Amino acid sequence: MIRFFALLLSLTTALLFSSCGNQVQARDPVTYRGTAKHTAAYHNGWAYAPRGAPTKVKLAIAAGNRLQNKPYKWGGGHARLNDSGYDCSGAVSYVLREAGLMNGQMSSRGFLNYGKRGYGKWITVYARNGHVFITVAGLRLDTGGSSRRTGPRWKPWTRKSVGHVVRHPPGY
Repeated sequence: MIRFFALLLSLTTALLFSSCGNQVQARDPVTYRGTAKHTAAYHNGWAYAPRGAPTKVKLAIAAGNRLQNKPYKWGGGHARLNDSGYDCSGAVSYVLREAGLMNGQMSSRGFLNYGKRGYGKWITVYARNGHVFITVAGLRLDTGGSSRRTGPRWKPWTRKSVGHVVRHPPGY
């Protein structure tokens, strides 16, 4: 019986952390949680960085906060880096660029090879062909998923991540 549970545990772990080529597949679902030291506070649509967060994480959260009243705009954030609205990849590019973690912008497909593979300690990018979103200090910034508002928003609700690969900025 113990061997059966050990085998079941190893198979479950292998499925959770399986890779496709050199890409780590996302575990499902993405939820707003983490340790108190590494989790952003969320209140009335705004994110607040944990006190001990690195400067680049605080800059990423501040950038995400600046997007909160922006509408969804297909192609937003690509032709103009500081735009009147943003799509998913424009929003993620904006946050990472403002934090000093990338230059320019890229499409959702481009994020399939961004940074390093796997989950980050502070920042994780979830990418697939056609959509990308990011978590910063455990809180998701997304243009999709459940919400009544459109555009890039901080979202504490659970979101399925099947089909996304997981990347993170080196060191974060």
